[in-house]
Amino acid sequence: MNQEKHALVVGYSGIAGGNLVEHLTALGDWKISGVARKPLAGSSNVTPIAVDLLDREATHAALQGVQPTHVFFNTWTRRDTEAQNVVANGAMLQNLLDALAHADSVQHVALVTGTKHYLGPFEAYGASKPDTPFVEDRPRLPGENFYYTQEDILFKSASDRGYTWSVHRPHTIIGFALGNAMNMGVTLAVYASICKETGQPFVFPGSKQQYEAATDMTDARLLARHLTWASTHAEGSNQSFNVVNGDVFRWRQMWAVLAEEFGLVNGGLPAETAPLAVQMAHSAPVWDAMVSKYGLQANALETLASWWHTDGDLGRDVECFNSMSKSRRCGFNDYQDTAQAFRALFARLRSQRIIP
Repeated sequence: MNQEKHALVVGYSGIAGGNLVEHLTALGDWKISGVARKPLAGSSNVTPIAVDLLDREATHAALQGVQPTHVFFNTWTRRDTEAQNVVANGAMLQNLLDALAHADSVQHVALVTGTKHYLGPFEAYGASKPDTPFVEDRPRLPGENFYYTQEDILFKSASDRGYTWSVHRPHTIIGFALGNAMNMGVTLAVYASICKETGQPFVFPGSKQQYEAATDMTDARLLARHLTWASTHAEGSNQSFNVVNGDVFRWRQMWAVLAEEFGLVNGGLPAETAPLAVQMAHSAPVWDAMVSKYGLQANALETLASWWHTDGDLGRDVECFNSMSKSRRCGFNDYQDTAQAFRALFARLRSQRIIP
């Protein structure tokens, strides 16, 4: 008799974890438990586990008796320096895996990291001037990077306890989620909505290099399928994978698509860089008025928009795109058109009254 598949989705309220939960639910043959500091209300398909993974004792208590077959780690915490990120994010993963040491049911642990594996941490972002496309067997960059720390923790735990692992490196993720720290799709939707309401130009907020360079993104729905595939197929075991949509675009092309989607005049690249954190610094009252005017869900602007993260991605002065050849060789052939990913997200945001 086949053992029931039981997913423990860590960070299930976020953009990666939330879309994974939706995918596993749709498949219909998974039991799902979700870990979050603040569990979501109304998630009937998920058994919620409320715990702060930085609290080692609380993590052990919360996971006592939980017997997952597959663990998906989709969360992180932001600190002021990378040294602090290493300590905090390493501790979160270590505490979780140690708390599951009792669970001889664990077959596979999947870790979501990202393209900072190749670019370096935020405080040294792109300083190495990496060559593109990024490939999985490229040596690690010198210096601290909490992704490397998490990988090493995972590798040792898997070796000690006899389960398989996979590491997934998405680029910037497009997907439905509210209140998470890195969410370019929702951020750009809110920015475009405010531009339309106020009549201000829809200008690209990043660098000329990023406006012109080739790049790619990751649809959260495709990431969910990739996580599930690698965790349930031998070809995905004990491997690190890039995971992006499979198309390559330039922001000067995509910016026109976004402008058209919102009925805006494309302001293109301005003469001087216009970061969103500066443009939107005083937009909270405008957004609050829009919520009332259009009958939107009562989400504060800072809950929806992560200006800092979008500015970081669009302000880079290095080209950034990833090879999917390894995934293709191993049997994962899913593809997602990035423009359609944006359109699908915007449609969902409108249908749920997040944006007008």
